[in-house]
Amino acid sequence: MRISKSICVCIVLGALGCAKAKDPEPARPALAAAAEVLGTPAIVEAQELAQVASSGSFSALTYNVAGLPEMLSRSRPSVYMPQIGKRLNRYDVVLLQETWQTPSPNPAAPLRCYHELLVATARHRYKTPAAPQPFGNDPRRPSALLADGLNVFSKFPLLTTERVPWEQCVNTFHDCYALKGFSMTPLQLAPGLSIHVYNLHMEAGWSEADDAARDAAIDQLLAYIDRHSRGEALIVGGDFNLRGDRERTIAQLAKLRDGAGLSDACVRCERPRNVDKLLYRGNENIRLEADSWRLDSAVFRDDSGDALSDHAPLAVRFKWSKRAAD
Repeated sequence: MRISKSICVCIVLGALGCAKAKDPEPARPALAAAAEVLGTPAIVEAQELAQVASSGSFSALTYNVAGLPEMLSRSRPSVYMPQIGKRLNRYDVVLLQETWQTPSPNPAAPLRCYHELLVATARHRYKTPAAPQPFGNDPRRPSALLADGLNVFSKFPLLTTERVPWEQCVNTFHDCYALKGFSMTPLQLAPGLSIHVYNLHMEAGWSEADDAARDAAIDQLLAYIDRHSRGEALIVGGDFNLRGDRERTIAQLAKLRDGAGLSDACVRCERPRNVDKLLYRGNENIRLEADSWRLDSAVFRDDSGDALSDHAPLAVRFKWSKRAAD
């Protein structure tokens, strides 16, 4: 999310259109639907299959949907969000970035955000509640007008989501004016088996200050994982803003991966500058492996062939099995 200084006023106006949402509620069920999952017809809901099996597979997607108010977005979210939502139904677990909720009623109409358009067409049974907008009232980051923009949709049950902003940000309009950070949501894969799902959006930019902020963010995330997810199976995905063509960001990704014992599902993505990633690890209860991956850009295009976001959606099929007790 990069926003130039010349449109700072627009950020404020856009934020007014994303007025404070209602207090978060527990993840709630919506309509569930069988759909194609990376080309395989889904005959039963993902969680129903897992409940009767000791092994299986599921598809995961991470996608920055460019959902800023339309005057700021590099996309056309008012048109594209319903289309994106329908396409998300192909996947069992979806990690979304840059999607903010518009209140109802909206005191600044016609200005708005677009998360509710995704919710209306994505038929996953479980969705994390969207975070309310801070509007400069969050003492952790008084400059933030917008929330973190992070949400997870799932066909597996989700438990309570914890949201944590980065402790450092570079004072630019594309970072400190939102509560960028990470969320952690436990996902119940099967009875007695869970995965901690981390969804994140890191500092943008390639200056020395940006690199220093990402260094601090990685240290913060590793400390949180050690404190709250020690010994847990993990999926860590999102918009990392860590390019594969810069030595500094390559080293930063390696530090995160090695520090948390993670594997990269997309080791050789076609585009070195791709910043969207899915990392993972199993634990003593779950064997977790990335069976296949692809950049699903062709799925997320409109009828004219235009991309629905300025990011490439990364899709991964994970295989899992329950480890035998000693």
